[in-house]
Amino acid sequence: MEQVLRPIYQERASQPNTLGVILVEKHEEKSNVTDTFDTVLLIIVKEADTPVFTKHYLYEDNKVALHTVTEKLLRKWLLIGSNKKVVDWIFFGKILFDRNEFLHKLKIELQEFPFNGRKIKTGIQFSKLIRRYLEGKEYFDKGSYLDAYNHVVDSLHHLGRLSIIDSGLYPEVTVWGQVKKIEPAIYKLYEELVTSHEPIEKRLELLFLASEFLIHSRTQDGARHIIEVMKKKEAWTIQELHDHSELVNYSVDLEVFVEYLVDKGFILIEPVIAKSEMIFHRHYKVNVDALL
Repeated sequence: MEQVLRPIYQERASQPNTLGVILVEKHEEKSNVTDTFDTVLLIIVKEADTPVFTKHYLYEDNKVALHTVTEKLLRKWLLIGSNKKVVDWIFFGKILFDRNEFLHKLKIELQEFPFNGRKIKTGIQFSKLIRRYLEGKEYFDKGSYLDAYNHVVDSLHHLGRLSIIDSGLYPEVTVWGQVKKIEPAIYKLYEELVTSHEPIEKRLELLFLASEFLIHSRTQDGARHIIEVMKKKEAWTIQELHDHSELVNYSVDLEVFVEYLVDKGFILIEPVIAKSEMIFHRHYKVNVDALL
């Protein structure tokens, strides 16, 4: 297949804007790492008008997908974990073109997972965990057990990814294989949730109790990144937090996360008088007495 696709990727490799080309082939019939395609060509470019551009090809009975992605979008995917298959493509795909060892350096970067990258990714994963846990608890209290179950499964996935990140590794697509080795206690919780014959209400009740302890024990690390950002000035409006270049990746989970940290005493509310003396703006600042 590489020989067949050579004219396609060589044309792009000759362009100075192209940083690297990766070939990923499906080796197992039921594997979905290539999104049902037989072959995937991933082309990383420095910049483009469209951050991701996709073409599909057909060769005899083989389906081929070509994705052209900007470096900026690729790094965003890697940071927030929104396109998990890309990690496997980078680690296990065949490098066909590598300008100035861009892909080689990227793989080393992912393997070593720099501390600052871990810190940001921990904060993002923790904020997602908080949202899913709180929403799941709300459904549970209302008696909507199937909706609660769905949220608990997601929250356990985020807990699992946090344990992998804490160990200095990068979460792969098959995250539970990693969690089983790194954090057996979380793996056991997940296993009990999905395989236990206990009534769903009982399973959820036990999981919420266990998750509460695990979340509490990780709050300090999970809050480290946002607290370090907020220490750079005295007080923040919520919009200023949304607009910050490092916090923008928290997206829709940011406000729930901030409220959680207010509740836990890491962030304090500073009322600032508005136009009406009866209404105050709600500003946020770090509680310096909360040691991180």
